[in-house]
Amino acid sequence: MDWLDTVKVRAKRKNKVLFMPGDAVFDALAPLTERAGRRALVLWALSLAEEALPRLQALLPGETRPMESVLLARLWARGEVKMPAAKAAILACHAVARENVSAEAAALCHAVGQACAVVHARGHAMGFAVYELTAVARREGVEACCASVTSRVCEYAARLARAEEEAAANPGPWAKFLGA
Repeated sequence: MDWLDTVKVRAKRKNKVLFMPGDAVFDALAPLTERAGRRALVLWALSLAEEALPRLQALLPGETRPMESVLLARLWARGEVKMPAAKAAILACHAVARENVSAEAAALCHAVGQACAVVHARGHAMGFAVYELTAVARREGVEACCASVTSRVCEYAARLARAEEEAAANPGPWAKFLGA
C-alpha cells in the first residue's frame, strides 16, 4: 500500500492525524532529520512554524497563542527564557487545537507546537511535517493532496539543508543546552 492509500484509510476511519512519522512519504526526510545537527533542526522547525502562522491567522483571526509559542521557543533556543515559560506557550498552542476549530486549523496548531518542541527534543522534528501535511490533506481533500504533499516533503528536505548551512554559519546566541 502506498502512502496515499494509507492516508485514505486513516481518513475513512476518521483519524484526526492522517500521517505518521514512519509513513513511506517520509522515507527520504526521516534520515535527514536524524542526521541533522540539533541547532539546524531548531532553525528548520521554527522557520517552518513561522511560515504556518499567516495561514493560522487567516483561519483563526485574533488567535495569538501559536505566534507566542514560536516567539518563546526562539527565545528559549537563545537561552533568553527558561523551559517552563516556553513549555507553557507550546502547550497553549496545542490547546487551541482542542477548541472548536476546523480540522485544518487544529492540525496546524499541533504542527506549530511540535516545531516549537524541537528546541526541547529532536524527536519532535517530524511532528511538524506530520501535522502540517494533515492540514494540507484537510484543506485540499485526501483525493487531491498527492502533488502538494509530495512537493512539500521535498521542500522540507531542501530547507533542512539550508538550515544546516545557516546553523554552521550562525554563532548564536544559543542556549547552552543546544551545545556548540
